[in-house]
Parts: sequence; structure tokens; C-alpha cells
Amino acid sequence: MTRPTLALTAALLCASPAFAQQTDLLIGSTSASSSHYGYFVAVGQIVNDQVDGISAAVVETGATMDNIRRMARGQMDMGLVTTNVAQHAVSGTNDFEGDAQDLSLLWVYTGAPQNVIVRRDAGIDSLEALAGARINPGIRGSATESTTEAVFETLGLVADWVRGSTTDIVDAIKDNRAVGYVKSGSGLRLDASTMDVATFTPIDVLSLTPEQADMLRAEMPDISVLDIPEGAAEGIPAYTTWSFGVGVGVTSKMSEEDAYKIVSAVMADETVQVNALAELRDASLAELTLQYGTVPLHPGAARWFEENGHELPEQLRPAE
Repeated sequence: MTRPTLALTAALLCASPAFAQQTDLLIGSTSASSSHYGYFVAVGQIVNDQVDGISAAVVETGATMDNIRRMARGQMDMGLVTTNVAQHAVSGTNDFEGDAQDLSLLWVYTGAPQNVIVRRDAGIDSLEALAGARINPGIRGSATESTTEAVFETLGLVADWVRGSTTDIVDAIKDNRAVGYVKSGSGLRLDASTMDVATFTPIDVLSLTPEQADMLRAEMPDISVLDIPEGAAEGIPAYTTWSFGVGVGVTSKMSEEDAYKIVSAVMADETVQVNALAELRDASLAELTLQYGTVPLHPGAARWFEENGHELPEQLRPAE
């Protein structure tokens, strides 16, 4: 083979897909026992199957707070975030006081009612009755944990907090070493881990009183107050609780083109995400993002929304 032919062959090989530059992403999720973990596995599958030049791996984490901190340290590229904690991170408030984070939003995939679950045999019928009771406020480092603590402080409530992973706490509730926990729901239904508890012992969901709901609306504008209809699980009556959106966050290190390709693939998908999270069957990720989003979209995500005719509210517009 002549020297010019060798040079041409090498050039063609380097330009081929096998030699194209590959972007490897690490995606932070939450506890593997959560329904939300399965959703992020689905997102990883979409990225790997549908997005050229990008491969993704999903890892179990402590959810929102853990993911934001890991992204800040460069240990993770994108991950689960809740809209309330994302707002605190970007504005440098609450747990991020004076330490505003480089964080933007790709999309929101669901609302997350925060359900206060207790064993029925504990005889607890109100949030006030949790005083002295051993209950988990959410897995360590999660938005559920920090928001539960903020809600209890706002409402003047107390409890004996028990810390641990979802698996640890579910086992503790089953063994009657804890009376309950606060756990994100799966849409308007109870989470898979809660249904697991319910197979061992009857459960109740504690409700906000009308007065408590009004106080949260007035004093905690970063969360929503939601009325859950009867049927969150068999035998569970209607109740009122606090809620926030759950989505996917990234830092400015992700390129506009990569963010655009990922959001485009996720928005085009009609099966993989629904198979992982059934509540998405009739949901619009675009509408959920517009409804719950509290921080600016990544420029690549904003590009997709604008190209598809969505007018972005002020809080979702990327900084110029």
C-alpha cells in the first residue's frame, strides 16, 4: 500500500463513528428502591440507544442534595433534582446560603407529593401526634429530608428523627423500630417502597390541616400544597400534603449541543419512560417543566422548548 493510500485510510478511520469522540455521562439518581431510580435507568437507556456520541451510566445516590454537591465537585454530569432545592441552590439560600450553585434544568418529569406514612397500629392520627415518635424525614441528603425539616420547623412540629437509607427505614418500619417515614409519592399514588411496607402492616397517611396548609402557602412559596384524592392506595382516604417537582439538572459544563440532543431524545420517547413510571402515560414533560420549573433551563434545553413552540416563563429563561 502506498504512503498516500495509508494516509487516506487513516483519515477515513478517524472520521468513522467508531473513532468519533464519545462523551461519557454519569447520571445521579436516588435510592435503588425508589420508583424514581427506575426512571433514571430509563433515561440512561434512551441516551445510550438514541443519542449519538454520548454514553450514560446511572448510579444510586442520596438524591437531590447529594447530586447537586457531586455535580459541583465534578463527580457527576447530570442528576435528579427537585424544583424547590434547585431554587435554593441557584439563589444561594437555605442549605446553600452564600454558596450559589452552577445549576440549570433540562426537564421536569413529575410532581412529588410528600407523603407522611405511619404504621396504623402506632395510633398516630395527626402531624402534631408525631411528637416523640421515631420517624424518618427522608433519606439522608435528599430534598425530602431537607424539605420535611423545613416544613416541621415552619409549622412548629417536632419528631424524633431516624436517619438512614430507604431500605434501612423500610425494614425499621416493618420491624416496628420506627413508626414511619416521609416519602415522595409516585404521582398521585404511593411509592413502591411504601406499598412494600403496606404488605407487612397496615399504614395511614397523615394530612395537613387547613390551617397548616394555609401557613405553608404563605411562608414556603418554594413548595406547593396539594390535595390528593382518595385512592392513593387501597383504603387510603383523601388528604392534603406538600409537594414539589422532580426533574433533571446539569451544570454549565454540559455543552449546548449535548443538552439539546438529550432533551430531544427524551421528549421524543413514547415508551421507555412510561414503562419505568406508569404515571407518565398521559403526562407532558414539557408542560410539567413549564408548571414546576423554578430555575433557568440549560441553553440546550431552552433551544428545544423554543423550537417546539413553548414560551418560556421568566424563571426558566437562560441567563444572557
